[in-house]
Amino acid sequence: MSSAEILKVLTAPTFVAAIFSTISIILVGYIIRKKGIVDANSGKVISNLVLTVAIPALAFKAFMQDIKQETFTTGLNVFIFGFIAYVILIGLGELFFMKEKGDRKTTLSVLTTFGSTTFFGIPIINGLLGATGTLYANIFNLAYRVFLYSYGLIRMSGMKFEKKNLKLIFGNIIVIATFAGLLIWVFQGSLPQVAVMDKDKEVMVAFLRIDKTAPWLFKAISYLADLSSPLAWLAIGITLGNISLGDAVKERAVWFYSVIKLLVVPAIFVAIIFAVRPFLPMGYEAAMGIIIMLATPPATVAVAYAIKYDREAILASNASLLATVLSVAAVVFWIVLGSVILKGL
Repeated sequence: MSSAEILKVLTAPTFVAAIFSTISIILVGYIIRKKGIVDANSGKVISNLVLTVAIPALAFKAFMQDIKQETFTTGLNVFIFGFIAYVILIGLGELFFMKEKGDRKTTLSVLTTFGSTTFFGIPIINGLLGATGTLYANIFNLAYRVFLYSYGLIRMSGMKFEKKNLKLIFGNIIVIATFAGLLIWVFQGSLPQVAVMDKDKEVMVAFLRIDKTAPWLFKAISYLADLSSPLAWLAIGITLGNISLGDAVKERAVWFYSVIKLLVVPAIFVAIIFAVRPFLPMGYEAAMGIIIMLATPPATVAVAYAIKYDREAILASNASLLATVLSVAAVVFWIVLGSVILKGL
């Protein structure tokens, strides 16, 4: 990769805008917490708002677009690859921390498997890769959500995969919004059609394509979706302002975890994406989105599991803090590298 190629990526308007927005808004959140403008609980409140309102709206909105053969084929490949990826990630988590024992091994393995793809990754992807990248990211995240609310919950809590626990897995609002949008996108040609005006001509579209049939409703959903990035970044900054970074950096396991999660795992998947290319071609937007999501800090839900079920809660919190700080640089690194090596996909 030549210096000219790196400079081209670093000076691209979309890259500069996405990274500057991410860092500056996180910094704003950090400052307003340190100044006492917001209290310690504000990050949690904003996070809940993002995860229950903004991200579901963004997930649903991403599928409100015409289906094309290329997009459908890539989307299907991303869907299949997502489930393969999480089986591999579970194995990698066990492999990298095989020397750890008990709850330490369980916690570090689960935190390696599940990154903050929804809360940290998708807002960046939305700003960098637009609607198409966000669509593929949400499709990839279907597997993430299924495994997070099944394997992740079962592993951290000790509960069994039983019928009574299915509501926790599939009743999540983000899962519902994603599946609803996906089904509309895939089957829009088979749904009842209505006539609408599009660019001064009448066209037939599926009645559930609310971007065409109910623009007033789609506009409201769009406003909510647009809140996902700034609110998520504010919440991250506020959360960072609550915790002492000095405590987190003292533990070697936290540094080892951060290197594995932010650098080693994405590097492995760059190789895997190229290896499966003859069978599951995914294109630049999908591949770049996947790598960005894999270079995120541990999922908030996974850390919450550790706290709730008393599985090395301090270790999980410290790993989350350090990885969140380092992930900003890691995501920049992978965007720069990916913009060059993934362009040919």
